[in-house]
Amino acid sequence: MHRPTRRGFITGCSAAVAAYAGTSFNTLAFGGSDNDDILISVFLRGGLDGLNLVLPIAGSDRGHYETARPNLTVPLTGANAALPLNAQFGFHPGTNSWPDGTGTPPATLYDLYQDNKLSLVLATGMDQDNRSHFDSMSFMELGTPGVLTTASGWLTRHLLSASNLPPELIMPALAVGNLQQASLRGSTEAVGMTSPDSFSLNIGPFDWRDAQRVALRNLYSGADSWLHQAGSETLDAIDIIELNSDGGYTPANGAIYPNTTFGRHLETIARMIKLDIGLQVATVDYGGWDTHNGQGSDGGGYFFTHVEELSRGLAALYTDLNGSGGQNYAQRTTITVKSEFGRRLRENADRGADHGHGNLMMVLSGQATGGIHGTWPGLANDQLYQGADLEVTTDYRRVLSEILIRRLGNPNLGEIFPGYSDYAPLGVVNGTDLTPIFGEGISSDGFESGDTSAWSTAVG
Repeated sequence: MHRPTRRGFITGCSAAVAAYAGTSFNTLAFGGSDNDDILISVFLRGGLDGLNLVLPIAGSDRGHYETARPNLTVPLTGANAALPLNAQFGFHPGTNSWPDGTGTPPATLYDLYQDNKLSLVLATGMDQDNRSHFDSMSFMELGTPGVLTTASGWLTRHLLSASNLPPELIMPALAVGNLQQASLRGSTEAVGMTSPDSFSLNIGPFDWRDAQRVALRNLYSGADSWLHQAGSETLDAIDIIELNSDGGYTPANGAIYPNTTFGRHLETIARMIKLDIGLQVATVDYGGWDTHNGQGSDGGGYFFTHVEELSRGLAALYTDLNGSGGQNYAQRTTITVKSEFGRRLRENADRGADHGHGNLMMVLSGQATGGIHGTWPGLANDQLYQGADLEVTTDYRRVLSEILIRRLGNPNLGEIFPGYSDYAPLGVVNGTDLTPIFGEGISSDGFESGDTSAWSTAVG
């Protein structure tokens, strides 16, 4: 297996980085057979109620749904009526909503579905009987369901195992927000930020900062350990982003991000993509989906406004990247949206829904095939998981594996998802089908069989 000794930031003195900053980074970073696709992982913290985001609108399952959810049911008619996806399923009305006074959007998430840019995968999740938020989120982000001790996240293992990336990248991985997702656990290359405008060296009086930069450069260039590398890389990232972030940004194509933390985080990702500094993966969270009570009746309420913000943010990101500048970034960007588990079919006494099992995933991309994918298990009592929840019929790793192979050109599934071998493409994105490489891969503790040195270095 190809194992790069170093795939990370361009390192060097501030003057050299500043000189690079005046060039086109896409021509600097990529060439030949290198893959320049970008993967954005959006995690919905709290357990999205997928049964109200994509819901049955016809047949016997509609009857089961209405009976189980007398208050939470999204209606078929009226102001908050479900939006038809096909003859069997509908989309929550929040996916086609735009609040008054904020302008007319170029597109909504529902529009993008109709334009075949959004693939919906039903009944996804993990074969784990675990209703703990923290355990389930960790299982999913580490890529090792049932094992919490894995030393690295699945995105980290992707970057380490990919053989089609340039040897040097300025910013391979970006974690937007206050916390880094466990999918990037063990990465020494991930940059964390909340906004490029605040990503700066702020360690004292302004007049001291040039001298402090020189001192820090000298300190971190004194050895070749992972700590010294990380320090130099951080300084490089600060230099590059400070030089290219002047505090002003206008999204392309009239895109309007929600004026919320989630919206601003998505805009940050778009800005970093457009710097052409070799971004490969980015992670962002959107919480607040633990709807045990007051979820909202008849398609409205709290859940409606939360879906509306999710929809507006994703649509704005896609619109911003779609054909902007000299490149069509949307054609090489894939956005995955997932949550740790779904909600119970039956609503509770507090007009909410408790922790469930199966859920859905969304894949948004200029290379998406669109439509509904996966096997729907049904909502009759004998079709439910433990008589209460949507059954899982598609392992979430199957969806991610298809994106890894078809879009990112990385077939090393044994490295990225150790223990998983039940892969076949669902057809959620376009791309070339490479033969999956399973092999011995990496054990659940995060180390490659027979060779722990590379992983010891990777995880520090």
